[in-house]
Amino acid sequence: MRNRSLTTTLALAFAVTTLAVFALVGSYVYMMLARETSTQGDQDIVLAARHLRRLTEELQSIDDVTGHQARLESQVLGNTSLSAEVTDLSGHVLFEHNFSTAARLMWPHTSLAAAERITSDAIKAMTARDGVPYRRVATEAKLVDGTNVRIVVMRDMSDRSLLLQRYKNRLLQAGAAGALLAFLMSYLVVRSSLRPLRAIARSAANFTVEHLGSRIKVRRVPREFETLVSSLNGMFARFEHGFNRLSGYTTDLAHDMRTPLANLRGATEVVLARPRSSEDYQAALASNLEECDRLSRMIENVLFLARAEHPHFSRHLVTFQVDAELLRIAEYFEGIAEDAGVRIRVTGHGEIKADVELFRRAVSNLLANAVRYTPRDGEITLSVEALPDAVRVAVANEGVPLDPALLERVFDRFYRADPSRTGGTSVSGSTGLGLAIVRTIMELHGGSVHAESEPWGTRFVLTFAVLR
Repeated sequence: MRNRSLTTTLALAFAVTTLAVFALVGSYVYMMLARETSTQGDQDIVLAARHLRRLTEELQSIDDVTGHQARLESQVLGNTSLSAEVTDLSGHVLFEHNFSTAARLMWPHTSLAAAERITSDAIKAMTARDGVPYRRVATEAKLVDGTNVRIVVMRDMSDRSLLLQRYKNRLLQAGAAGALLAFLMSYLVVRSSLRPLRAIARSAANFTVEHLGSRIKVRRVPREFETLVSSLNGMFARFEHGFNRLSGYTTDLAHDMRTPLANLRGATEVVLARPRSSEDYQAALASNLEECDRLSRMIENVLFLARAEHPHFSRHLVTFQVDAELLRIAEYFEGIAEDAGVRIRVTGHGEIKADVELFRRAVSNLLANAVRYTPRDGEITLSVEALPDAVRVAVANEGVPLDPALLERVFDRFYRADPSRTGGTSVSGSTGLGLAIVRTIMELHGGSVHAESEPWGTRFVLTFAVLR
């Protein structure tokens, strides 16, 4: 099912809101008008009833009621909606004006006493048998001779009902027209307001693998969309960086794996070119084994980096003495260092909370790198420095310093330092991933690693934040 248009949805919402406002306001005005018309009609009834009772009470007897009909009729003569009737208590009509027979059959037997005050509270609503609505009041009046008569004053509310009905119909028509107009205007306004969003979508469609440098460029973007544009451009920049990094990473990986494979193939072809002695075959197999070890280390390092980038990479954090671990690592590298003709020294004291295995791997990579580039009779220092908010672990080696411009690049995957540093004794072939692994391990611990170049050599510093 196709999704609804945002423009249509918002326009309908505005139209429904407008209709609801029309309904609320119209209902309020309608009720106020109905109340006002009812109040005015009640005032006419009350005034007419009061005047009729006052005039009736001035008459001597029932015969005078009949004789003064014109005078009584004058109290309601100017209003065609008013009706009046005077009867004796037995129901015999003494005077009537504009009275409906259908209405007479409906008026009640109860009425106000002659001494009671006539107010709007005494007015009752009724509907005649012919369906005509009335409002009426009934009261008694005492003649001069002491005879009581009943006075009934009614008002035909048909004109007011018709007025209210016409007003109600016009309110409904105006509400429907207003809602339709609100929908059309809202549709146009929303469509116009969303024009920059459509332009953003068209511009974003230009971002493809072939155009990674494409960015969203829309003129006169509303402030509400500025954050969206900035976020999308930032996302595109990260995509471009990640894609280029992955592309370069893949190229470097293929290049570095091709070298040992080429060495394996070349050595094997040379040996198979003609019959060889057993010593030659052993030498070839030993060379091939070294290349296989190099490939194995490279694959292992690549798999570690891939696993470490997973959000749920498992770490086992424990608190341990850094200097004790450094002594263990130095002891492990003792034989390799002796073969390379270098010394390893451990200084300082400190305590951190980290994954011991990952810590050992990071320091071992740095130490192996230091042994590789330290000249004979040189010294490598493993030091610990405890700061108030961090613990710094440094691996420093004597030798040819790094170019300051390359201090950050050495942590890139498959990057190797300048050739001038290859003059040291190599422990084993480098895969170009050791320092990249060190940086990844430090990122997993929320720390950092950086290199410092001095005239006497190079220092790599691991900074672990102190966990409270």
